[in-house]
Amino acid sequence: MQFDESAAYLNTGDGEVYIVSHEELSAAEEGDTIEDFADWQQQNIRIAQQIISGDNYIELPSKFDVHEYAIMEEFCYSIDDSKISDALQIAIQGKGAFGRFKDACHRFGIIDQWYSYKTDALKEIAIVWCEENNLEYEV
Repeated sequence: MQFDESAAYLNTGDGEVYIVSHEELSAAEEGDTIEDFADWQQQNIRIAQQIISGDNYIELPSKFDVHEYAIMEEFCYSIDDSKISDALQIAIQGKGAFGRFKDACHRFGIIDQWYSYKTDALKEIAIVWCEENNLEYEV
């Protein structure tokens, strides 16, 4: 899960995922004095320093790399029943699309099919990311 104000990195050395804010990354890049920050931020700035200076950190896909709306849209087109497919396509238009989409999936009794489709799509994104970064993975 990614947020606008932070980024997540995989440490290929220990297999751990570290989340640091953009402010902490900026402080590390600018060489700001760590002591000027709150105690709870100092450790994250040290991690941010390791991220920018080390070769063993890889940024995880951001929310911009994982287009959940596109996955919903592809799911709509994957439905064989044109009435349901059309209704889903209408549901994903405009503000509140995610909620309307889920409501429609429940109404048509295809919510489990949606969750399975979404899981498969997210797995594919993860596999491509691992391959692009020469990382081993298990399916």
